[in-house]
Amino acid sequence: MPDAEAPRLLCVEVYGSQPLSYLTETAAGLLDRLARTTVFVPTTTRTREQYGRVRLPGPAPRFAICANGGHLLVDGVSDDGWRARVGARLADECAPLAEVRAHLLSAADPAWLLKERIAEDLFAYLVVDRALLPEGWVKDLAGWAEGRGWAVSLQGRKVYAVPRPLTKSAAMREVARRTGAELTLAAGDSLLDADLLLAADRAWRPGHGELADSGWSAPHVDVLEETGVAAGEEILRRLTLAAGAGAVG
Repeated sequence: MPDAEAPRLLCVEVYGSQPLSYLTETAAGLLDRLARTTVFVPTTTRTREQYGRVRLPGPAPRFAICANGGHLLVDGVSDDGWRARVGARLADECAPLAEVRAHLLSAADPAWLLKERIAEDLFAYLVVDRALLPEGWVKDLAGWAEGRGWAVSLQGRKVYAVPRPLTKSAAMREVARRTGAELTLAAGDSLLDADLLLAADRAWRPGHGELADSGWSAPHVDVLEETGVAAGEEILRRLTLAAGAGAVG
């Protein structure tokens, strides 16, 4: 939009002493209201450390989901019981993280590999120069990982390798069980959000992100035309209208 029509923004994340993430001021007000009238649950693939950089408007959430469902935070502290349940399932159903990491590094080319990271000892990802990434490399990696209980996705400059049982939806269902929620609402834009959107009673997908780029949709998921901070504001508006007492968003 023209600069003179751009909304005022509130910075909600700083990284390396630089502002990184934003909400519109209208969205901030909507989020504050939502957090005070529902069980609002921030849900992310970020590690706990990365999530700790985010300062959302409103009261501190009682629950938060980090590491793609690997950590369920209760009043800011990881629930040991949930983490143990997740770990046991991954050990039973998936190849070890060390094996997957070793394969990632052996298959990657230093010409386009920028960084490699392990997140919370749960999953791995590579930061790549996407323009140099060979066509078919991610598909071949996904084929290798599938038989070992892992999934692979390319999101922006990051190639994720994530155990299939490590899901946001499982953690969301646990929060709903603990709170007695009868209605679950969700929104997301990345491939790693798809299971969460499918598990919710109602969900929203913005016009940007990997899900939009791939044309992903589901019958109960509303697809928005808005992108960026405008999409965040519209999603919050719709969540507020849809939410009732005991909702999980």
